[in-house]
Amino acid sequence: MLSYVLRRLLLMIPTLLGIMIINFVIVQVAPGGPVERVIAQIQGQAVDSTARFTGTAGGETGEAARYLQTGGDESYRGARGLPPDLVEELERMYGFDRPAHERFVLMLGNYIRLDFGDSFYQDRSVIQLIIDKLPVSISLGLWTTLLVYLISIPLGIRKAVHDGSRFDFWTSAVVFVGFAIPSFLFAILLIVLFAGGSFWDLFPLRGLVSENWEELSWPMRILDYFHHIALPVLALVIGGFAGLTMLTKNSFLEEINKQYVMTARAKGAAENRVLYGHVFRNAMLVVIAGFPAAFLGILFTGSLLIEVIFSLDGLGLLGFEAVINRDYPVVFGTLFIFTLLGLGLNLIGDLMYVAIDPRIDFERREG
Repeated sequence: MLSYVLRRLLLMIPTLLGIMIINFVIVQVAPGGPVERVIAQIQGQAVDSTARFTGTAGGETGEAARYLQTGGDESYRGARGLPPDLVEELERMYGFDRPAHERFVLMLGNYIRLDFGDSFYQDRSVIQLIIDKLPVSISLGLWTTLLVYLISIPLGIRKAVHDGSRFDFWTSAVVFVGFAIPSFLFAILLIVLFAGGSFWDLFPLRGLVSENWEELSWPMRILDYFHHIALPVLALVIGGFAGLTMLTKNSFLEEINKQYVMTARAKGAAENRVLYGHVFRNAMLVVIAGFPAAFLGILFTGSLLIEVIFSLDGLGLLGFEAVINRDYPVVFGTLFIFTLLGLGLNLIGDLMYVAIDPRIDFERREG
């Protein structure tokens, strides 16, 4: 098993490198950029949506200056009338005075030293921004994932045991509603009902804690925290439990109809013994081993709109705003960290397979 883990760790290096290269290329060819944004702010006009910064594709420092001198139309279309020295200074300030391949190698070298640079617009380091946003995203991701599993697994097992019954029929209707309506629509409904919309004003609408949180006693701090997190987590749980419930049900149904279950029942084993002593381990293999990936998905992607709706400043909102604002250090720094976490959690998922069912041997399978 140790050799398998070492191979997986080594495989992360080319995988991470490939992901970074693909995203770096995509960002370079995308229109707009920090230099164009500054130029637009200086001249008080919007950046032409078709403006393309050739320096990000490997152009030289004087590209913008040559445009101003020759009247070309390939870079910084919003820079007409600006001094060439000012445009060159902007290029140097944002690090675009180097060819693209040099900037990429320099970025990877800094990342190896865990130096992710500073945000273009927030005057703070990328690491500090991520650390500041982590409490919100971890709160949403952790509580949502735990509640989804605590609800979906017992519900899925009961639906499998009572397949075709009235209970199965009515709970399936609820599950289909969860499939059909996304989390952000549930969030809006919860706000209308319980957060000062058209009905009751029972829950706060902004932030993770109250402004006077530090002045509260510890029991009141805990209550205040759960008071703020209740609606966002509920919206994510309602939108996320359906898939896991049906996965659990189908896994149990598949195992219940196998020969070893019939043999155990024929020998007189109690039903609970059959379900939780024989079926549970095999049926829950995929469900439980997928916990790391599910947590990662909720942590970094699933909560973006929820963070926006409830004014929660988390990692999802940070990444979204960085892409919109072309804040490249934040974009690539968060991408690097999230990808590394994702690869690590996938490895943990494989190890959980072995922990749940020791009969699985990845080394023998690879050999």
